Amino acid sequence: MTQPMPPAVGHLLMIGLPGPEVDASTLSLIQEEGVHNFILFRRNVRDREQLAGLCAALRDACLAQGLPRPLISIDQEGGQVARLPPPFTILPEPRGLSELDNCQELLHDYATTCARELVEVGINMNLAPVLDCCPSGQGLFMERRCLGQSPERVAALGLVVIGALEGMGVAACAKHFPGLGSARLDPHLELPVVDRQQARLLAEDLLPFKRAAQAGVGAVMTSHAVYQELDRGLPATLSPLVIGGLLRKGCGYDGLVITDDMEMGAIEKFMAFPEAVRQAFKAGADLILICHDHQKVRRALAVLRQTVREGATEAGQADDSLRRQTEVLRRLAA
Repeated sequence: MTQPMPPAVGHLLMIGLPGPEVDASTLSLIQEEGVHNFILFRRNVRDREQLAGLCAALRDACLAQGLPRPLISIDQEGGQVARLPPPFTILPEPRGLSELDNCQELLHDYATTCARELVEVGINMNLAPVLDCCPSGQGLFMERRCLGQSPERVAALGLVVIGALEGMGVAACAKHFPGLGSARLDPHLELPVVDRQQARLLAEDLLPFKRAAQAGVGAVMTSHAVYQELDRGLPATLSPLVIGGLLRKGCGYDGLVITDDMEMGAIEKFMAFPEAVRQAFKAGADLILICHDHQKVRRALAVLRQTVREGATEAGQADDSLRRQTEVLRRLAA
């Protein structure tokens, strides 16, 4: 009796690579598991020629397996979060640009320069802009990464960045939904709890994301924080109320939803890794981001296969995720 083929789930992950070349582990994940979405860091970059070669090798390896053209992403926000060293342009922090009189022109120039350099080496997604609204002078960890405090201003400037990136063929990613600007703890280390009243969250923090969703931004990244007024029990990344309810239904967003890195302390200290992966998928995430450990990638693949076997709803959700990725590649990603 022929054994049924295991469900294809490789497209549900976006993974990091350990170094500047396509290593054996990454190649096996492409060839054996169908993984075809990647995130790059400083550890993956020596120079322009090498980086272009790495992106081409990832693309060729995926196409050789009959997989879709990969989404190759990077965090190139500018300032403290920028992965590309000289001779790539050293980009200023978004907050600094947003506070200048000609901020729209400067942000457009920043995003255009950024996108041009990414396209030249084969990167087709920038995990930016940050659309969190964060006040200055309160010591909040997101202050210098965001575009300001005023929701209207952050929304307007965010659309400038999104339009410039996507106009050049680089898919943008609005983050960190539904807004991390008032969080006091860094989710890389601990799980923040945001206790803002629901009315303020919906009227203020949510506004830039709603505008980005209406503009058809390529992707939205979820935040690793608990929003007491939205879901007391789960961080946004794991919450059907936040992803399926607030983002999909409330904002009318049918685009690509990406988790923040599932290896961050906020998630790993909250829930066992395999269960957190399952929960993020069932909550509505299209791409589970795992930036470092390939053993965790393989554990995630195993739990996702098991989850997709559970029924028509889960299988349909996996199909929807692939559809959304295909649409981003068709419409935006060069």
